[in-house]
Amino acid sequence: MTTPPQPVRRIPILYILFLISVLSGWLYYITSLPDISFLARRWTASLTMVLGSFIAGSSPEGSAAISYPIFTLLLKIPPPVARNFSFAIQSIGMTSASLLILGLRVRVDWNYIRYVTLGGVFGLIFGTYYVVPLISPVVAKLFFVSLWLSFGITLWRENRRPQREIHDSIMPFLGIDKRRLALFGVVGGIISSIFGTGINIFTFCLVTIYYRLNEKVATPSSVIIMTIETLLGFFLHAQILHDFSQDSFELWLACVPVVVFFAPLGAFVITKLPREAIARLLYVILFVQFVGAIVVIRPSLPQLLLCASTLGGGLGLFALLARSQRPNAAV
Repeated sequence: MTTPPQPVRRIPILYILFLISVLSGWLYYITSLPDISFLARRWTASLTMVLGSFIAGSSPEGSAAISYPIFTLLLKIPPPVARNFSFAIQSIGMTSASLLILGLRVRVDWNYIRYVTLGGVFGLIFGTYYVVPLISPVVAKLFFVSLWLSFGITLWRENRRPQREIHDSIMPFLGIDKRRLALFGVVGGIISSIFGTGINIFTFCLVTIYYRLNEKVATPSSVIIMTIETLLGFFLHAQILHDFSQDSFELWLACVPVVVFFAPLGAFVITKLPREAIARLLYVILFVQFVGAIVVIRPSLPQLLLCASTLGGGLGLFALLARSQRPNAAV
């Protein structure tokens, strides 16, 4: 009786080189500083990012989904500082997770990544200059956690269907799909300009509900999308707007050695989980995120009405997307 051949274990060389480079550069810089007492003062940020970076690598939620509300509402860190920190720290965590995904050759949908990213670049730049100065971060947070919860409920209902149609890629891929993904990327980029994350979960909603893309494919794809978006956001704030403050920099330094391990750990975990387990993990994250926002923000009656109307509208929107039929003929 012959033993079936064992799959070749791939070594993620890109991630290993990135890990060595980041840790070496971080250690060299830290040891050159005359005072590193700020690392001890920022321990709460490092602890937050243990969970935040793991969630970023294992789900379509960026680490800012965890860090932004905790930093702004519990630690009283100004929203611009928290947002810029999110871009900076995700440039390490999400990049390391993406390199692990690429190194392990995890299946992703490159059409999804390509066209969402194109729209996301425009949305991020437009949102940074023209939307962020006009919007209340608290109201925006309540709106989006309510919308994400409605998506989670819809995805849960869809996955309860015994014969739900699932695809490993967007097929057929038509011209209208390019425009639709790019448009959703624009909106997602605007959301990311506010919080430092958002394009990943926003477009994940579309591709899993409307395109029926397998969560096991959509999740690592969304990680790569957020990686590109966050690198652009970091560059935009640090090199063009020059509003990357000393507080953001200290927070970033304190969290670098945490996220460079835990984000790729999350990405590795999802390669070992079945699709249903990834979906259940997402349900929990979206529910906890919503409840956490309500508990911490303690919304007023008008804000609660906003949450309720957003939840109801989102359920209707995503139910409509779930029941929509795509054309089968390729152009």
